[in-house]
Amino acid sequence: MPSPLSASEATQAALPRVGIVILALAMGGFSIGTIEFAAMSLVPYFAADLGVDAATAANAISAYAVGVVCGAPVLAVLGARRSRRTLLIGFMGLYALANLAAAFAPDWQSLLIFRFLSGLPHGAYFGVAALVAASLVPPNRRTWAVSMVMMGLTVATLVGVPAASLLAQGPGWRWGFGIAALLALLCVALVTLYAPKDQPDAGASPATELAALGNRQVLLTLLTAAVGFGGLFAVYTYIASTLQEVTLAPAWAEPMMFTITGLGMVVGTLVISRVADRNPLRSVGVMMLLSMAMLLAYPMSTGSLPMMAVTLFGAGFAGAVGPAMQTHLMDVAGKAQTMAAAMHHAAFNAANALGPFLAAMAVSRGYGFASSGYVGAGLAFTGFLILCFTAWDDQRSRLKAA
Repeated sequence: MPSPLSASEATQAALPRVGIVILALAMGGFSIGTIEFAAMSLVPYFAADLGVDAATAANAISAYAVGVVCGAPVLAVLGARRSRRTLLIGFMGLYALANLAAAFAPDWQSLLIFRFLSGLPHGAYFGVAALVAASLVPPNRRTWAVSMVMMGLTVATLVGVPAASLLAQGPGWRWGFGIAALLALLCVALVTLYAPKDQPDAGASPATELAALGNRQVLLTLLTAAVGFGGLFAVYTYIASTLQEVTLAPAWAEPMMFTITGLGMVVGTLVISRVADRNPLRSVGVMMLLSMAMLLAYPMSTGSLPMMAVTLFGAGFAGAVGPAMQTHLMDVAGKAQTMAAAMHHAAFNAANALGPFLAAMAVSRGYGFASSGYVGAGLAFTGFLILCFTAWDDQRSRLKAA
């Protein structure tokens, strides 16, 4: 009769399973990231095809973000008594259908509606996926596990977005949405095969999840993300337009710049996954200050491709704060983990709406596409101030509890 495994041996034996599950979850992030960020690079192309200007076309980005913000709390409440595996399958199935519809959108209004619908499951999917990943590893490895799930999204900025940009210049922008739908279906298959078959939490309820919306630390953290991360989106949305109209760069420069920005995000995610567990809020603060510096330098770099590459890499690197903020939310959300995790991604997509909206105002008033950098720097600095207050409030709460 074989001897039982020790705790250490059991952990080692489980590692391959953990890796497969995280890969399956990351595939969903890759699907979402491919078209979430690629849609920004596709703005000039579907604007021309559907007969609207670039500033109006950017509303498709905001429509998606509004869908995320609306969908996250609603789906978190509706799914309170469902198993996490079932939720993951359902969310990615909905995402696949909405993107497939967007690929065949006959006009601008239809595309706007389908972008809103495809945003609905985004935050809820990432929130549940982060909780599943974190549950598979020890507490001091949570940020790493969440980072690996988010790596699917950041790798999408490195591979998927440039590919979509190339497709837009060739077969057409609709292919980007179609590929996102196929990737989402692949995620559904992988989750069905490999995700743990869990049972719903017996104590879970809509009321328990809604309690997160009354937690001051949760709300402050969400506000930090919604404002501070908007700086990167303000710039990212108009990279293609800036290259075309300000830098006067050749066509090959567009996918290259998106690749460089994505590479910055990948490197930033790898770095923060190693250090953030020690002090998540401090890690976010350092990254936000770096983001402000890079975005402030961006307008002055738009006349030179090498300088633009440096600032975009730095902005991408500094934008990889999601895993650290997710870890902090796990610490402060109590029993409302699903709601807090889902709203975390809703907050980032509120930033996705806020950044392009404010940048569009600057562009439409004649300040040019490069002015998006100044808008972004202002948002990053404001987010840093909110973060400072969040950290102070968290420290005060801990002292009171002690």
